[in-house]
Amino acid sequence: MASGIKDRVAILGMGCTRFGERWDASPEDLMVEAFGEALEDAGIEPGQIDAAWFSTHMPDVGTGRGGVPMSIALRLPNIGVTRVENFCAGGSDAIRNAVYSVAAGATDIALALGVEKLKDTGYGGLPVTNVGTLIPQWYPAAVAPANFAQLASAYRAKHGIDADLLKRAIAHVSVKSHDNGAKNPKAHLRKPITVEQVLDAPIIAEPLGLFDCCGVSDGAAAVIVTTPAIARSLGKNDLVTFKALQLATSNGWELQGSGWDGSYFHTARIAARRAYDEAGIADPRRGIDLTEVHDCFSVTELVTMEDLGLADEGGAVRDVLDGAFDADGRIPCQIDGGLKCFGHPVGASGIRMLYEVYLQLLGRAGARQLADPKIGLTHNLGGQPSQNVCSVLIAGLEKA
Repeated sequence: MASGIKDRVAILGMGCTRFGERWDASPEDLMVEAFGEALEDAGIEPGQIDAAWFSTHMPDVGTGRGGVPMSIALRLPNIGVTRVENFCAGGSDAIRNAVYSVAAGATDIALALGVEKLKDTGYGGLPVTNVGTLIPQWYPAAVAPANFAQLASAYRAKHGIDADLLKRAIAHVSVKSHDNGAKNPKAHLRKPITVEQVLDAPIIAEPLGLFDCCGVSDGAAAVIVTTPAIARSLGKNDLVTFKALQLATSNGWELQGSGWDGSYFHTARIAARRAYDEAGIADPRRGIDLTEVHDCFSVTELVTMEDLGLADEGGAVRDVLDGAFDADGRIPCQIDGGLKCFGHPVGASGIRMLYEVYLQLLGRAGARQLADPKIGLTHNLGGQPSQNVCSVLIAGLEKA
């Protein structure tokens, strides 16, 4: 019977570029930037890496969709490099592959790296896909802001929440993330904002305004993983180890029956439950110290707090307004600024989330450092509310 990955794999090193409008850098430049930091942090040479997984959403990074562009950019030693693309959760899936390879004993040291250059597409949002005359059933019929605005409307209707109260809670999420992002030199958007600015901003898709939507950005992030024994043999003392890593993918249930009401993410609840079981966490409100979640829109973060069991059904609005997920709240969320301030270079986001958890657990987050966190969670969502893939990863600090 499968026993999971709990404490069988450790992070040897991580790297992350500055996210933003990186007109000065090619995808290869960004890969080298993130990889260089990860190598230095790990204290190893490229020749010690046994295999790699490369996350990117756009097909024009290098030539084609394979792993060759990353292998060439990083001058990897002719190891296997596999391209991973799983909607917006591709970065977390690349981590999953690297972690599983180490846990299975197939590799000693593995790399996962994600990169995207969305600014170069010229598209004001996530890139669209060209389809033929036979449009697949799963193909989204609306742009992302419209899909997630429907999530907000369904959530409000289900729980009987006043429209203005929900807007104010969503605005609080955005303000909180900008407060955090202002302290992070690698974030794209680093200016604090006010609730009034959010509420007075142009509407993109009711009730989501300009400041409730994450930006378009370029960036890359990398993680090198190994066994705890190898990490300690290489001089690492305090280790960040993986407690759980679960992926749940829609199977059509949400749109093929009357069971789903559109107010939550079915896959997030499944992935979270499996992850808590794997990590041995009975009460996530007591067991999780910080979270990085997929806040492509601020309402997504609010709803996700309930999906992760960190707020009661219909209770996230009040928890958000009470500051439960602020930097000084009971479970800080997006302490680095989140997608809201980093933007969403698709292939990199899941790894960037882990980067912040890694820094926080090791006490290396600088001005935004939390007080003594021990367990962190990342939530990476790909797709739309009705059909998506969701990753939930839990990592913890193991003292020497």
